[in-house]
Amino acid sequence: MTKLVESVPNFSEGRRLDVVDRLVGAVETVPGAHLLDRTSDASHNRTVLTMAGETAPILEALERAVAVAVAEIDMENHAGEHPRIGAVDVVPFVPLAGTTMADCIELARTFGATVADRFGIPVYLYGEAATTPSRRRLADLRRGQYEGLKAQIGEPGREPDFGPTRLHATAGAMAVGARPFLIAYNINLDSRDVELAKRIARRIRESSGGLPRVQANGFWIEEIGRAQVSMNLLDYRTTPLWQVWESVRAEAAEDGVHLLESELIGLAPLKALLDVADHSGVSKELPRFEQLAGAAGFLKLRDFSPLQALELRLEAARGR
Repeated sequence: MTKLVESVPNFSEGRRLDVVDRLVGAVETVPGAHLLDRTSDASHNRTVLTMAGETAPILEALERAVAVAVAEIDMENHAGEHPRIGAVDVVPFVPLAGTTMADCIELARTFGATVADRFGIPVYLYGEAATTPSRRRLADLRRGQYEGLKAQIGEPGREPDFGPTRLHATAGAMAVGARPFLIAYNINLDSRDVELAKRIARRIRESSGGLPRVQANGFWIEEIGRAQVSMNLLDYRTTPLWQVWESVRAEAAEDGVHLLESELIGLAPLKALLDVADHSGVSKELPRFEQLAGAAGFLKLRDFSPLQALELRLEAARGR
């Protein structure tokens, strides 16, 4: 059986699209590494690439992309809304067909050691690959962000798993991990009130007693002039997309605010979207693309394509 893995590296660059093009080009030069999605955000100053394939080409594509990021991104001059610790902020490995979480843990540790040795970047293992419980949550690793870690990296408990106990002069540090499929999902409020977005985020996130397996924060998005509730859904089977949308809508309604739209950053499992369609009353007898259109309408998904379903995008990339 073919063993497939997904990786979703996040780079601290979302404004210089020529640099993003070079990151993408590094991935596309590797046969068998299928680039499924690229998403850049200027306010967050961040780019997320989604790729999938067999292990060897994915590792090669990631290493080539890291080389570009190290050469092109200077964290000393970086600013953006999204928390970050390095030019290649995070590299997760996600099991797909034929691959286990144990496989992805091994991949994360192998890749982390490789890039630390080649580029002199301190690497922190997180998620299922974490070496201590205190490092499982990515948010805990990012506490203080690049600037804080720069001062704290030599302190007990802040030392990296691989690489030097100092930040790379321009590329900072990197988090590498293994995790289940994560859905990056944002909801834009029909409001300029960033404090409202932050309050809603606090109410709905798991760490504050809200929705299980949901991380959330509030941001200002300059491009649209609106406040945003930005979320990671760590397990859509526990807390589905439709429940997140309805919870944010209910919280915003208490302040008389409507939801403008939502967006997926990267891809989502097909089942996660079909669950939304089913919840919203779309008939299961309809063709799959019509069910997906119904889900997109319910969530007011901006610029949605059926190929944002992971399985459909991978089928298309592999020419099936």
